[in-house]
Amino acid sequence: MENLYDKASEILNQVKQAVVGKDDAIDNIFAAILAGGHILIEDMPGVGKTTIALSFAKAMGISKKRIQFTTDIMPSDLVGFSIYDNETKLFKYQSGALMCNLFLADEINRTSPKTQAALLEVMEEKQITVDGVTRSPGKPFVVIATENPEGSAGTQPLPDSQLDRFMICIHMGYPSVDEEVEILKRRQKGNPIENVRQVCTVEDIIAMQNEINDIYIHDLVFDYIARLAKATREDELLKAGLSPRGTVALAGMSRALAWMDKRNYVIPQDVSNAFEPVALHRITLSTKAKVGNVKKESITKKIVAQVKAPIVRNK
Repeated sequence: MENLYDKASEILNQVKQAVVGKDDAIDNIFAAILAGGHILIEDMPGVGKTTIALSFAKAMGISKKRIQFTTDIMPSDLVGFSIYDNETKLFKYQSGALMCNLFLADEINRTSPKTQAALLEVMEEKQITVDGVTRSPGKPFVVIATENPEGSAGTQPLPDSQLDRFMICIHMGYPSVDEEVEILKRRQKGNPIENVRQVCTVEDIIAMQNEINDIYIHDLVFDYIARLAKATREDELLKAGLSPRGTVALAGMSRALAWMDKRNYVIPQDVSNAFEPVALHRITLSTKAKVGNVKKESITKKIVAQVKAPIVRNK
């Protein structure tokens, strides 16, 4: 196990060499990958969203494919299609971009709803069905999607059903002056992604995910997770709260954070740390909140402060 911890730590180090000043975002993305979830990164173009995704793929040694989403991207570009082979007189499957370990959906909200919907099956069930035949894209499989802010030119809002399939949603934000100076210095020597080296194999990532599945959660912590979810559904400033899928995602992220902290059990702090990235894209503001210019982040912080965390001793 110690060897896996060392590899996990080095993966983070490699990614942080390529991406400056976004350590919290990097840690959350890695936790979601280890928990078997998908990641949505929402922010302005040019803040490092794609760099993070490509750096993780390279450091983890997993296969990756990338599509720059535009209005002319078709569902068959993602899931593949069948084509008639004149020699064999049979239809032959031509794989799409989803047949990989890590799929980078760049600017996912710039494509049509029909193409967005092509991701629903593979994100939930991790399988692709074309012409009645079901195939596996590979294991592990993770989608990292980048999204331009709502209202940006040429964007199509993601439906709630698709948003809910992302384990977490994070925002990168602009770098500080010092961080931007560091970015400029590193760029003098070329693209930082070129310096990222492979740390582990696909088998190592699967082994990490298997260990995380065995992380212990006390009944009191399960109750804490459920009470946080219930609080989002009852808050007057929210029109929609955390879904049951979101509750499951919160437990999964909490397990991954515990493992990354070299523990085989979840503590309430893991849950509260995971709550905001898991909840932000799942909750919907009420009209009252919109009129009052209330931010989702302030509501999630309020809920964490109000819902009492249990006191749990080591297993």
